Amino acid sequence: MSGTNALSGLTVIAAIAAAGAAVYLHNQIIGYVAIFLAMINVIGGFGVTERMLHMFKDGKEKSHE
Repeated sequence: MSGTNALSGLTVIAAIAAAGAAVYLHNQIIGYVAIFLAMINVIGGFGVTERMLHMFKDGKEKSHE
């Protein structure tokens, strides 16, 4: 899961580069939208990973009781 999150981080960097290199306003707006959507993807990926880790952690704690 962390590898997929790292790839999503590269998508954010590429979107920043695309927005920065854009000459026309509408291309910059598309770049900013790409940054926003890529950040949602990164945050969601970390959220899913966190939930999965808690799910496995809670399962181990219950078996010890």
